[in-house]
Order: sequence, then structure tokens, then C-alpha cells
Amino acid sequence: MEQVAQAGFGVMLPTFDPFRTGPPPLARGAALAEDLGFDAGWVGDHLAFHPPVMEPLGALCAAAVSTRTLLLGTGVLLLPMRHPVWTAKQVATVDALAPGRVLLGVGVGGENPEEWEAAGVPVRQRGRRLDESLAIVDTLLRGKAVDHPGPLLPTRAPVLEPAPAQPPPLVLGGRSDAALRRAARVGDGWLGVWMSPRRVAEVAGRLAELAAAQGRPVPTVLMMVFVHVTGPRDDPGAARAEAAAFVRGQYGLPFSRLERWVVLGGERAVAEELVALRAAGAAGFVLVPAASDVLVQYERLASVRALVEAG
Repeated sequence: MEQVAQAGFGVMLPTFDPFRTGPPPLARGAALAEDLGFDAGWVGDHLAFHPPVMEPLGALCAAAVSTRTLLLGTGVLLLPMRHPVWTAKQVATVDALAPGRVLLGVGVGGENPEEWEAAGVPVRQRGRRLDESLAIVDTLLRGKAVDHPGPLLPTRAPVLEPAPAQPPPLVLGGRSDAALRRAARVGDGWLGVWMSPRRVAEVAGRLAELAAAQGRPVPTVLMMVFVHVTGPRDDPGAARAEAAAFVRGQYGLPFSRLERWVVLGGERAVAEELVALRAAGAAGFVLVPAASDVLVQYERLASVRALVEAG
């Protein structure tokens, strides 16, 4: 739990290309995020989606060798779509490059059925496959052999080396009650998205209730927040148009569908929104720049962080 709490101010690293400008500046972005004092850099996961996207665990290897202290998280890995043994091997490889700095965020996904078909995985099995995969991956990351009977993923695997000194903290994504129950049962953290402060408070209370029933600590609440921080000379209309282009490129949706969840404005206005989420129970953030120049947004978000920390 403690390590997830240390991921208080994180940014999404550039691995998606919603503006289709070419390979994102992943290594430079990771190094800059660390230099600016952010706590964590996160990557998303899709096999195929609206924009071009890098494979997340390979991307984290690049981020690992570009940084020294930045925590590195998957936000979130679509584990049910993946082979759990190979996934454990890949996660252990990232940890070998960044010992003790990995946060394993996982979720069920499902918003793009075509990628599940391409992976040969029935999309309707994703919840059950996630539960089985978690058991397999956790065992392997503890340096133990696996003999898992299934029913969906019967698996026998030897000890995989190198193994982490300890398994990475587990962060569960998803807004359904099933996802909250899973987080309370096995998670160190929970990652939400597209929620008002009121809803964050409700989820935080629900997680506390579910964790108490399990006799476990309450998972740390993290919120993914889409932001476009404007500068004093920026034209508000142009900034809004750029955020709209991000939404179209990233999700294939009109801006009207997600506009309420994009925090757009100057540093102080963005800070006020994050303070409200923190007061509602969000212990940390994964900040996603809804802009074409991610590195400029990192610079501005560092100033936002200072304002939030100042209260």
C-alpha cells in the first residue's frame, strides 16, 4: 500500500499517438517527468485502438533505463487478453531494469472487441480470466512454480528467473462493483477515471467497506484525470479545439461526450479541480495531457502540483 501511496502525482507517459505525428517522445518524457519531480510515470494498454499505441511493458523498459527514481506503472494492463506466464516474465524484466519501482495496474478492458478477437480471447471471459491470471502472475512474481488447474487457464510453469525481490504492488482499475470487490480482495490500490468528487467519495467509502469485510487495508485511491493546462498567452478556443482533437484521436468520440471530464484551464483552475478530488478521497493522480505537446504540459503540470501541495 505504501508504495502506491508514494505515486501521489504521476503522469501518463507518451505511448499513444492520438494526433498521428509519429512515435511519441517516450524516453524524453520519462526523463523529464522525473526531472520535474513527478512521482510516477504510467502507460496504457491496447493491442489495437483508435490511435497508434506502443506495447506497454516494452515501453516501460525504455522508461526504466531513462530514469532512476520514477515509479513506473501500467494504467492499466489488459491482463485477461495476455498470456499470464509471459506477462509475469515481462513484468519481472521491467523490475530487473527498475528494481522496486514497478506498479502493476490491471483491468478487464473490453471497450474494443476487435482487439480481443485478434488476441484469440473471448471478451465475455475477461473477468474470470483476470482472476485466474492474477493468481498465476502473483505466484510467478514471488519466485514460485505454478500448477494452476484452471478452468479457463490451466497452467504449469517452472520458477521464472530473475524474479523481483518482492512482487510489484497491485493496482486494480474499473468502475463496476465487481472491480471494486476485486480491488478490496487483492489490490494495494484502485485506479478510477471519469468521476466527480462526489462519486470519488462514494467509491472511497465503498472500498473501505469492502476491505473491512475482507480484513484487509483499504486500497489507495488513484484518479486518472485528463488535463489541458493553458498558458497566459494561449487562446482558450484553440486550447479547447486541441483538447477536442485529442479526444477524437484517442477515443474516436466527439468532444461533447467527454468534455466534462477534461480539466481545461490555467494552472490555478486545474489545481482547484485536483484539490477537490483529493478532498473527496483521491490520494494520487495519473494526469493525462489532452494536448499535442505532452512535454510542455508536463512543465505546466509541475507548477499545478506546487499549487495543489500548497493547499
